[in-house]
Formats: sequence, C-alpha cells, structure tokens
Amino acid sequence: MAELLINHVEESTTDEEIRSFLIKYGFPSFDRIERVPGTGERPAVLVVFHDCSAAALRTLLPRIHQVFWKNHTISALVMRDPIP
Repeated sequence: MAELLINHVEESTTDEEIRSFLIKYGFPSFDRIERVPGTGERPAVLVVFHDCSAAALRTLLPRIHQVFWKNHTISALVMRDPIP
C-alpha cells in the first residue's frame, strides 16, 4: 500500500477529475481518496493505492509534481511507509 499527498487541489475538484488526471499521467487507479482540510489556499487530497508500492509512486511522481492544473501549481509527495 502507498499514499500520495497532492497539495493545491481545489475543493470543487471531484474524485473522478483527480482519478482522470492521475491516469492521464500514468498512475494506476487509486482505491481511496481523503480530503485534507487546508487553511484556505492549500487544500489537499490523500490518495491511497492498495496494489502499488511507494517506490513505484516515487518513480511516477515527477510526472505531476509542480504541474499547473486547474489554476494552481500542484505539489505532490509520496508518504513514507510506516515503520513496522
């Protein structure tokens, strides 16, 4: 399981728009998405992939990090694997 945090995603952006955006850039379809409340200008989403490793997401990350999408330059971060 791996998690991807995407910042600067407008709150009005639908889950399907996020899914389409990620698939367009070669990401697999995510299994779950959570909205992360922001302080107005930095709303974010946490996207969870059950059948994808953090290493695989790190390989794909440069495809979307700092991309201008829906009037914002988004930033993305692969969340660290939990320590057992």
